Amino acid sequence: MIHQYQLNGYNIVLDVYSGAVHLVDEVAYDMIAGYETTPREPLIQALLEKYGQREDVDAGELQACWEDITALKDAGKLFSQDLWRDTEQLAFDRSKPVLKALCLHVAHSCNLNCHYCFASQGNYHGERALMSFDVGKQALDFLIAHSGNRVNLEVDFFGGEPLMNWQVVKDLVAYARTQEAIHHKNFRFTLTTNGLLLDDEVTEFCNREMHNVVLSLDGRREVHDRLRKNLAGQGSYDIIVPKFQRFVEKRQGSYYIRGTFTHDNLDFCEDILHMADLGFSELSMEPVVSAPDEPWALTEEDKPVLFQQYERLAKEMLQREAEGRPITFYHYMLDLEGGPCLHKRMSGCGSGTEYLAVTPWGELFPCHQFVNDPDFSMGDVWQGITKPELGEKFHRCNVVANPDCRDCWARLYCAGGCAANAYHASGDINGTYHYGCELFKKRVECAIMMKAAQAQQD
Repeated sequence: MIHQYQLNGYNIVLDVYSGAVHLVDEVAYDMIAGYETTPREPLIQALLEKYGQREDVDAGELQACWEDITALKDAGKLFSQDLWRDTEQLAFDRSKPVLKALCLHVAHSCNLNCHYCFASQGNYHGERALMSFDVGKQALDFLIAHSGNRVNLEVDFFGGEPLMNWQVVKDLVAYARTQEAIHHKNFRFTLTTNGLLLDDEVTEFCNREMHNVVLSLDGRREVHDRLRKNLAGQGSYDIIVPKFQRFVEKRQGSYYIRGTFTHDNLDFCEDILHMADLGFSELSMEPVVSAPDEPWALTEEDKPVLFQQYERLAKEMLQREAEGRPITFYHYMLDLEGGPCLHKRMSGCGSGTEYLAVTPWGELFPCHQFVNDPDFSMGDVWQGITKPELGEKFHRCNVVANPDCRDCWARLYCAGGCAANAYHASGDINGTYHYGCELFKKRVECAIMMKAAQAQQD
């Protein structure tokens, strides 16, 4: 299988199963397109008729091009066969997921009132609550007990707004550190915050203890303030941007700014570049998760605009890199040298199997987007998993098990998409969120183009 596309002046041919990327001229691009469907001589004749007026194209050149393509095919770099599928299926059939991460909902409460919030302004359509230390401690003990031989364990402090329960966050980190040597584990903590309560103490603690920090900002002031308002109905941009700038200036470790784009800011590239100009270099921008009847929901008509924005962003990033002011965009981080990871394709995002969300009262859910939906309650941190059949269903949320992924050219770069998005789009966590798939494939195309452009500059 091959995937061909043209972007930013490049003719790109991806050999799907080998992962080889070829930059070719337009003649070779057309010949590759017809190589397996049209016999040699008719194809050469058709290309002579199309390009015959060019001095550099004649029958001999086209014959040589055919032979080069044939040599690449013989070398397994073009039209290669799918050697992964049987290995994938066998590995998947034998795989037994082991818990490695928890999303601790330390606060089902928030000091913002974001209109598009999937968590219903932080309380997840339920009661407002803060996690006690005892519940959090039991959750960490549960993670240790069910993590098997895994050494690195991940805990994300989440909400609502986790800084509203800051003392418990600190106490739980301190407790986890006391358990590392006892159980031969290493905890890596992440904090996701809207920034209103960021101060020097939080910054210092995060530099010492947090492996990563996620800062929520949607971009330009008018975009951010339209939907991310405080409880008094006022925008939060002018409060949090200076706090984020001070935090990032002092940050010793990973961070990224995470934004959300909606129907109201389809020109989201402007927001990403705005955030870069504010001094933030590690950036992510996610499509809104919303019911279709919401005014900010993305529509089919929006899709071509979004594609254009992803392409524009890739070009702008290449330009900024050439000017010595590079930025990182989370969705363009692609490793063409190491190749796709088999484990990731089997495990998907890990929700419901390797990753669980814990409510303030200790109830377990597959991930934060399913919290407080009784159909997806999996147990609690005292009894453990009481619905193993639900975990088995989530285990099949990946590109190996999903028949819609079987012939997708991007399957080796994908973990199968978001189970929650699939559920909301199709009514089944093992279904497909086609809108998200198309955005993902566009991002992969852009990321491959950027790698090709960077390789040419080296």
